[in-house]
Amino acid sequence: MNNIHSKSPIDMGLFHRIDINLYPLFIAIYEQKSISKAAQILSITQSAASHALQRLRSHLKDDLFVRSGSQMLPTPFAEQNYLIIKNALIAIQSISMQQQSFDPNMVQSLKIAIHDEIEPIVFPKLVAHFQKLGLSIQFMSSKLDRKTVDADLVSQQIDFVIDLEQNFGDKIQFESLVKDQFVACTQLQQINAELYLAAPHIGVSSRRTGVLVEDVHLNRKQLSRQVFLRCQHYSTALQILEQYPNAILTIPQNILSHLHVSPLLNIFDVPVKLPQMNIGIYWHKNLTENKRHHFLRNEIYKIFA
Repeated sequence: MNNIHSKSPIDMGLFHRIDINLYPLFIAIYEQKSISKAAQILSITQSAASHALQRLRSHLKDDLFVRSGSQMLPTPFAEQNYLIIKNALIAIQSISMQQQSFDPNMVQSLKIAIHDEIEPIVFPKLVAHFQKLGLSIQFMSSKLDRKTVDADLVSQQIDFVIDLEQNFGDKIQFESLVKDQFVACTQLQQINAELYLAAPHIGVSSRRTGVLVEDVHLNRKQLSRQVFLRCQHYSTALQILEQYPNAILTIPQNILSHLHVSPLLNIFDVPVKLPQMNIGIYWHKNLTENKRHHFLRNEIYKIFA
């Protein structure tokens, strides 16, 4: 009997002293570099997270994380064991999910953070599609905050983000839904590249500062334009455009199709080549194999296929 136990890699006597609930906290702090963000993800108070970290430090006999400015950085011991702990938790999670059957009627809500201007393009189609499936789902559309995308997705405060294609980090997955292209809206009767670049422009962005996406592409071609006014919404820009006969608004075609356009305004192809805009869906890679998420993603793809 002693020989059998000596060959076993598991010491059963240790497990009454191990609290497995502490290890998801370890992973959350490691990945977020913050106790407060880890607490938010795990839906516990910051005080509870701090006390749990102290218990784990005591059990593993290592500080695990040290504060550096506003961040909690891992010790060499934490670095060494991060993947071991994460893979163990993934394995346990997979075992617990294997026998769980999924019924679409179990889906009670769909929470999406979406850019203001994209919402009219996407959300009505999304609601109509799921209503046709006969599912009783509560739909929630919230304002997109690009600074908190990672934390919001991993904590499942939201199910998906729908936004322009961009890099939110290697933990966030992306799939394209809609292609769009820019058009030029103006009171002018005709435009060419020279006139387009010389004219006063209205820019639209929800950000306080930063280069507009059109200007990023123009700058790459060593071209520039004058943006004399910047506002938050295209609907506002279209109203202002009626007051400036020589001004130009560059706007995605699909967004324009959902807005009121004055008879005074003409629509042209942009005479300077700009790339297509790619609108798509984002989710956290930890949820890629989650059956609920997989079902919802597939249904959203169908809408725009």
